[in-house]
Amino acid sequence: MAPRRNKSKNPPIFSHEFVIQNHADIVSCVAMVFVIGLMFQVTSPVATLFVTMQHNVTLNESHIDYDPEIGYYSYGRKDIFAVFFYTLIGIVVHAVLQEYVLDKFNRRMHLSKVKHSKFNESGQLLAFYFASAAWGVDIIVREGYLMGISRLWDNYPHCNFPFVVKFYFIIQIAYWIHTFPELYFQKIKKDEMSSRIQYAVLYLVFITSAYMLNFNRVALCMLVLHYTVEFVYHVARLMYFAEKLDLANTGFMVFNVLFVLVRLGTITLAVLTFWYGLEQSNKSMFDFAAGNFNTQIIRINCLTAICFLQAWLMWTFITFHLRKLRERSAVATSKKTRSPSKKRTKVQDEDISSLPEADQNSATENGNVKQRKGKKV
Repeated sequence: MAPRRNKSKNPPIFSHEFVIQNHADIVSCVAMVFVIGLMFQVTSPVATLFVTMQHNVTLNESHIDYDPEIGYYSYGRKDIFAVFFYTLIGIVVHAVLQEYVLDKFNRRMHLSKVKHSKFNESGQLLAFYFASAAWGVDIIVREGYLMGISRLWDNYPHCNFPFVVKFYFIIQIAYWIHTFPELYFQKIKKDEMSSRIQYAVLYLVFITSAYMLNFNRVALCMLVLHYTVEFVYHVARLMYFAEKLDLANTGFMVFNVLFVLVRLGTITLAVLTFWYGLEQSNKSMFDFAAGNFNTQIIRINCLTAICFLQAWLMWTFITFHLRKLRERSAVATSKKTRSPSKKRTKVQDEDISSLPEADQNSATENGNVKQRKGKKV
């Protein structure tokens, strides 16, 4: 069962507050309906559409990817049902992680509302990035992409892929879709929504496009690189919220180096795949039936989109650090130009405020007398 938060007040049923407090239980019940549907012969065909992967294919022994021990799949319209079901699962897992892990740390650290929201965001993304990166590395090793980079474009189109690859992309799409209802369930403020919607939409567009255009191999490698550096960033961010400043500074330094290297590595993979590799099997027209989209216009658009995204990320990274440098220089300048008389006055005020109330009054009166005497002289 999904976690329930203890609340002193019971809001009206079907009110906004009721849905927000009990959304995990409601969603888990809906998901359980599909799971129970697998147990009955009448409902099993419908429930199977949501729970299991669809569009399985049978390969001949002559096919280059043939392996009798592995089930192969393609993509199609029925994937929408699986994405919907695993979006529900993502909402439930999100609530469990929030209730049993993140909320316990929040109670200990006593964070402000702004830091509380950012801490929850980093905690959720940290778990997802770690799981996705580790899972992606396992797939890359199993499929042998490390043995030869040419496997990223050889024998294209890669429209028949193993179960684990299809399941990986379904989970990726479902996760980023689930972030939209979470904005409502977590009561995210309007000023924070824009940035979260922005990166969720970018993930969805690029992952879905790679999945439908059969560029899943190169997309998998790029996702692993990107998720790894983002994992380091959110680890450092959580250390910062936990006031482990030394560890946080070290983490941010590692992130800064990896961020630049990953941007270069992603562009290199894109150029090798779309400009050189797929050029060897270029087609004049794309073929929907065969799943072959290896045309010049598709490849150039994909390469341009990837390079543009990496350039935008790098521009955001540079402007962020330049803004931080200006802020630090402004603080250093203000400290140098601060008046010493103001410092003495501030110290005197702090000393007086630390005295008992009667002594504060006498100290204030003595100070006023000294000031009047100074004026007479």
